[in-house]
Amino acid sequence: MRLTRKRLCSALLAAYLLFSLYAAYSVFLKPRRPAASRAAAPREKQGREHAVLGTEEWNPWEVDEKNDLQRKSANSLQLLKKMQVQQEQTDLRVQIWGKAAIGLYLWQHIFEGLLEPADVSAQWREGSVTAGKSFFSFITGPAVVPGYFSVEADNVVLVLNGREEGKISYATQWLHYAQTLVQTHKLQHVAVVLLGSEQCKNEWISPYLKRYGGFVDLLFVIYDSPLVNEEDIFHWPLGVATYRYFPVVEPSWSMLHTPRPYQCNFLGTVYKNSTREILVDVLKQNGLDKLCWISAREEWWPQETNESLRNYHDALLQSDLTLCPVGVNTECYRVYEACSFGSVPVVEDVMTPGNCGNSSVSHSAPLQLLKTTGAPFIFIKNWKELPALLEKEQNMTLQQKIQRRKQLMEWYRQFKAQMRQKFISALENSFLAKDGGG
Repeated sequence: MRLTRKRLCSALLAAYLLFSLYAAYSVFLKPRRPAASRAAAPREKQGREHAVLGTEEWNPWEVDEKNDLQRKSANSLQLLKKMQVQQEQTDLRVQIWGKAAIGLYLWQHIFEGLLEPADVSAQWREGSVTAGKSFFSFITGPAVVPGYFSVEADNVVLVLNGREEGKISYATQWLHYAQTLVQTHKLQHVAVVLLGSEQCKNEWISPYLKRYGGFVDLLFVIYDSPLVNEEDIFHWPLGVATYRYFPVVEPSWSMLHTPRPYQCNFLGTVYKNSTREILVDVLKQNGLDKLCWISAREEWWPQETNESLRNYHDALLQSDLTLCPVGVNTECYRVYEACSFGSVPVVEDVMTPGNCGNSSVSHSAPLQLLKTTGAPFIFIKNWKELPALLEKEQNMTLQQKIQRRKQLMEWYRQFKAQMRQKFISALENSFLAKDGGG
C-alpha cells in the first residue's frame, strides 16, 4: 500500500515538473511574432478608423472600442447629412474676390469670417461662411490673378480700389476679366464693392453698371457718393485700416470698466493749412495737450511700424475720446478704429471739397451712413468747441463713461450686423429674383 502511494506521489510530482517545464518554455522560449507585426495593428488603426484587430489577439476593451467606433461613425454620418442639407438649402453661392484691402474689413469684421492660412503675408488666403441661405467663399492675396484661379460660383463680388488713377487702371482690368466671364456664360451675376474717390469722383465706373448698359448688377460704394440710391447702388462703410493690419478687436471687461488715463487722443498727420493745425493749436494754447495723448507728424506714413501700431492701439484703449479731424474726406479709418476700442469718436462734422454729399440725395451728409444708423458720436463744427467739451468730460463719473462705452460698442456690433444683412439681402434680392425671372 505504501509502495502504491509512493508511486502515485512520484507520478504527480513528475506531471507537475513536466507542466512547469512546458509553461517556462511557452513564456520564455516559444517563438513570437516580430515586434513590427505587433505594432502594425495599432498604427493601421490610427490611420483607418475601421481597422480590425487580428483574431489571435484578445483585447479586453474590444467591446468598448467597437462601441466607440460605432458612435464616431454615427456622428460622422450625421455631420455629413447636416452638411448635405445645408448645401441643399443654400439658394445662392457667391465667390468674393478681395482685390483691395477693404475686402478684409468686409470678410473679417462684417462677416466675422476666418482666413487660411492665418499669415497675412501669404500669397493666397481663403475662407467660407454660410449666412442664411447663402454660401460665401472669399479669396485674396497676390496670387489671385485674372485667369489663374478657378471660378467656383456663378455669382461674384469684386472688391476693388478706385481711389486714384493708378488703382482705377488695375480695377478696370478685373472688370474686363469679369465681363468676359459673363459674356462666355461662366458667370451669371457680378457685384462690386468699391473704395471710391475721397472726392466722390467715381464716374469712370458708370459704364460698367447694368443700369447704364453694363454688366455689374450691384455697386457698394464708400463715401457719400451722389450715385447712391439704395436700390442697386448702396452706401458702404470705410471700416478700419486693414492694410495697416488693424485687428479684429474682441471687447473685454477691462476695456469697458477700467478708468482711462487720457481724456482724448490724436495720432496722425497735420497737413499745412488744414483744420488739423487748428486742432493742435487749440490743445496747446489751452494746456489740454497734457490731458490728451497727442502725437502729430508732418508727413503721412502709408505703413505702420510695430512700435507705432502698438502706440496707436494703446492710445485708443487709454483714451475716453478719439479726435477725428477731416482729411481729404470727413470719413476716416480712425472713426471705426476708435469704436473697436470703445473710445468715442469726436467727429469734425463738415463737408470736404469735391462731389460728395449731394444735398438732393444725402440730406444728412457728411457721414450719412453713420448718422442714419444712430452712431453715438460727438459731432462738432469747429475745434474751438473742444475746451468746453473736455471740461464736461472732467465732470463725468466713471460709471457714466462705462455706460457710454457700452452704448458705443453695442452700437458698433449692431452696425456691423446691419451691414452684413444689408449686403446679403441686396445680393439675394437681385441675383435670385433675376434667376427666377429668367
